[in-house]
Amino acid sequence: MSNSLLKTLKSLRGNSKACVYCEPFFGISIALILPYGSVYMLAMGLEDVDVGFIAMVFMLAQVCSAFFSGTITDKLGRRKTTAIFDFIAFCIPCLIWWRATNFWFFLIAAIVNGCNQVVINSYNCLLIEDAEQDQVTGIKSLSLVAAQLSSFLGPLIVILLSRMGLVQTMHILYRYAFIMMSIKITLTYIFTRETKMGLIRLEESRGKSIFTLVAGYGGVIKIILKSPGTIFALAISVLVGIVMMINSTFWQVIISQRLLVPVQYLPFFPLLRAIMIIVFLFFVGPLMTRKGLKIPLLTGFLSFFIGQLILILIPVHSPAVYFFICISLVFDGFGFGALNMLARSLVALNVNAAERARVMAILNVIIMSFTAPFGWIAGILSSFSRTYPFMLNLFLLLNGFLITVFYYRRKTSKI
Repeated sequence: MSNSLLKTLKSLRGNSKACVYCEPFFGISIALILPYGSVYMLAMGLEDVDVGFIAMVFMLAQVCSAFFSGTITDKLGRRKTTAIFDFIAFCIPCLIWWRATNFWFFLIAAIVNGCNQVVINSYNCLLIEDAEQDQVTGIKSLSLVAAQLSSFLGPLIVILLSRMGLVQTMHILYRYAFIMMSIKITLTYIFTRETKMGLIRLEESRGKSIFTLVAGYGGVIKIILKSPGTIFALAISVLVGIVMMINSTFWQVIISQRLLVPVQYLPFFPLLRAIMIIVFLFFVGPLMTRKGLKIPLLTGFLSFFIGQLILILIPVHSPAVYFFICISLVFDGFGFGALNMLARSLVALNVNAAERARVMAILNVIIMSFTAPFGWIAGILSSFSRTYPFMLNLFLLLNGFLITVFYYRRKTSKI
């Protein structure tokens, strides 16, 4: 492939280039702090059920913000919406987390952070609307690679954890993330322009209120229902969203609380997962996607399933516990890389271009609505056994595998 992603990177122009080149600032800021949120909350005195409840509230906040994300994006424009809501959804929560002392701080931060669905919608429009269709999967992959850069700062976090402890380290990281995200927001705004479709939607929404624009969602739903590809992309995104949410919320918990891995060693594991994700995106994914998305999807579900199964079966006091965790992460990394990239690409490729912002808004509302209860459910399961949330993931991944087989078999039979 020598290399299709590098070719995509070199050929980027306009907004796609600006967004991809600025995305590492997100990777070394917000993506850096998110994996430690759960153990930080536990260290501040919260219980597993509290963590699960906050995860559920976070998802519900995303449902609300996703509902209005399309109309806000059309009303304000892709570029302005991205700048405003990047600051609201990421910079402000960093300050709240930094000063947090109890459950209520984390709850408020989760609600504010839940506004991220607005910027996810506007940013995706800004990222790909003016790009060529055959570049979409490559652009999504590059964006995902940039988000993994945080893991390479793992050794630095190990030093901070060993010298200052978890709480003080997180206070430093939250302030650092606020600064890095502020730089990212500024640079992205300076080097991007409103998209062609964004200018059209700005003109069409001029003089109309947000609620008037929301009233037009009925037609958008009809567009979605008429597209089998969009419905399939929605089903896959729901399952992947739930699995990723459970994994990101409770992975550090099972590692530190059940397998008794010291907190200062935790940063090394995301580094290994990030390397596996990048290897997949650069070397494996492009080879597998040349003949369609079916095989990469099935491989992603199977790989993630194996990784989660190994994690569940690791003996608590085994002398080889670190070895088994690493093997689990190898499969997790390949599965995560495949499913995250492909779920995003499926949605982007199957969305009606003229109604991209509003269609993605409805899709995100549905995804978040289905995903939201599982944070609380996983929290309850974790209070009984740290392995139960991951058993739920096994069930969801198996369903994703079967849905993919059924969809492509039915699609082939109609040709």
